[in-house]
Amino acid sequence: MSHLVLTTKPEPAYDDLPETRYHFPKRYLNTAKTGIGDLIVYYEPRRTTAFLERGGGLQRYFATARLIRIEEDRVRPDHYYAYMAEYMPFDRPVPLRVGGRFFERRLRNPDDSLNMGLIRWAVRGLEPLEFQAILTAGFASPPTPAELEEVAVEPETVERPIVEAIVRRSFRDVMFRRLVRRAYDGRCAMTGLKIASENRTLEVEAAHIRPVDKKHAGPDSVRNGIALTRTVHWLFDNGLVSVEDNMSILMANKGIPDKVRSMLNQDGFLSVPRSISDQPHKQFLRYHREVIFKG
Repeated sequence: MSHLVLTTKPEPAYDDLPETRYHFPKRYLNTAKTGIGDLIVYYEPRRTTAFLERGGGLQRYFATARLIRIEEDRVRPDHYYAYMAEYMPFDRPVPLRVGGRFFERRLRNPDDSLNMGLIRWAVRGLEPLEFQAILTAGFASPPTPAELEEVAVEPETVERPIVEAIVRRSFRDVMFRRLVRRAYDGRCAMTGLKIASENRTLEVEAAHIRPVDKKHAGPDSVRNGIALTRTVHWLFDNGLVSVEDNMSILMANKGIPDKVRSMLNQDGFLSVPRSISDQPHKQFLRYHREVIFKG
């Protein structure tokens, strides 16, 4: 097993959904196989789409996941799928280099410039120390005592090496809540309410669209999350409200008091983050409608 860097664009040419799968051509198969069973790092390049003229990409590492298996693409010849588990976006994206020093040693040319040939490899190996350094930078802000208290976790259960910590449910709960609240500016997406205590603890919660339990196996991705006030969170988890692909709010015919209905956004639509990369993904919304929603 070994760590890998997998390159994916916000609008990929391949059938990528980083939370669950990575699509790649056969030329990367042997390298990809070395990563089975281990954690990988995702990288977003400068180009955001398959078109050469579309720049604006972060050029940063943005998430980690565990590569659990590789299967042949039965539709597209000479292509494969790497399937993922334990997806976790970084608390903050990590640039290729900091202070002139590359996280990936092989990306540095003798004249300190970027190795343009290697950076174009969609799948490339990563040294253990390089992987550790990227994750440490990506999760540079550890859970605070207040965040730990919210998820009812003792501090010692998350104060451990980062590679070990990120696979623990306690760490993931804290980070998922932090990232979703940040994306929605602490505001409920269905009611518009933003309530905070005197010590700035937010009332709004982070709801998984596709649940993360073993039955549903949803990821801890911001795109699989919605910020919801506690009452609406309960309604959402119990299938009494859901969301269409166009972000319109769906309500079950029974079980929702009129007073709660009147609290929901008057325009009937979910209030979503400005960044497309933080907005609910249609595949997760579809799962909620088809499996959880009782409308």
